[in-house]
Amino acid sequence: MIEREFISQKTKEFYIKKYIEKKLRGVGISQIRLKKIPLGEKIIIHTSRPSLIVGSKGANIKDLTKHLKIEFKLENPQIEIIEVKNLFLDANVVAERIVGSLERFGSARFKGVGHKVMGNVINSGALGVELIFSGKIPGARAKNWRFYQGYLKKCGDVAVSGVKKAKRTALLKSGVIGIKVSIMPPDIVLPDHVVILDEPIQIVEELPEKAEKKPAKKKTTKRKTTKSTKKATPKKEESKEVPVAEPVEEKKEVPKEEEKAKIEVKEEAPAIEPTSTEEPKEVNETPETTEKPTDEKAVDKTQQ
Repeated sequence: MIEREFISQKTKEFYIKKYIEKKLRGVGISQIRLKKIPLGEKIIIHTSRPSLIVGSKGANIKDLTKHLKIEFKLENPQIEIIEVKNLFLDANVVAERIVGSLERFGSARFKGVGHKVMGNVINSGALGVELIFSGKIPGARAKNWRFYQGYLKKCGDVAVSGVKKAKRTALLKSGVIGIKVSIMPPDIVLPDHVVILDEPIQIVEELPEKAEKKPAKKKTTKRKTTKSTKKATPKKEESKEVPVAEPVEEKKEVPKEEEKAKIEVKEEAPAIEPTSTEEPKEVNETPETTEKPTDEKAVDKTQQ
């Protein structure tokens, strides 16, 4: 029972596709797909001329939906149109173009049509093309004419799944002409394809240069530390000497003769200082020096 349902669905899809191809002939249909949606059924049409399928204000699509509902009893068919970007890489579109040109110009120009289409396909980036015309061309006897260019696989999995194929028929006065198109697209990945890589460039680094640079960094750090210690010591000495000298001069007004005695005492003071703790002794010695010149003056007066 389940097998019969599958077979009936597939036969229904086949008849729907054939009906759409007949209804929209010469529009450049490449593929028709059917999908089931919870709302109904969706029909996806891949074409090279979407404007002809839509029609003026969507008139052609409305007619299609009506006929599909009546003939195939579809509940809510929805038609979606997708435009084909690369026309000459699609086998179905190329086959329809050949059919249209043969029906227009006749069988006399079949060679020009074949070479022109083949050149367009190769220029669009295809790896290989093959066109076969079979029928009463150009005389009364039936013949097969083959046009091929590039690289094309004829056997294996790549020939079945990778190569794009299409078949069409052209109706002429002399009879029916069959057209077979097979195109090998540029995106296909071949199993025997080999890529040769370039040799990597080897970079040699010299290690001894790095060892010489390391001790140079250590020397700079040592110099910085020595400079900082040397600069710090004289600042401390200046701070000790300045506060001792200034308060002695401000407190007392000493005459010129006494100033000379102070200068002599200051010169002798560094020899007496063994340590920094004896600095306050200098302040006590200053009044003693001031008394000496007074005694000398008294002696001079007595002599006179």
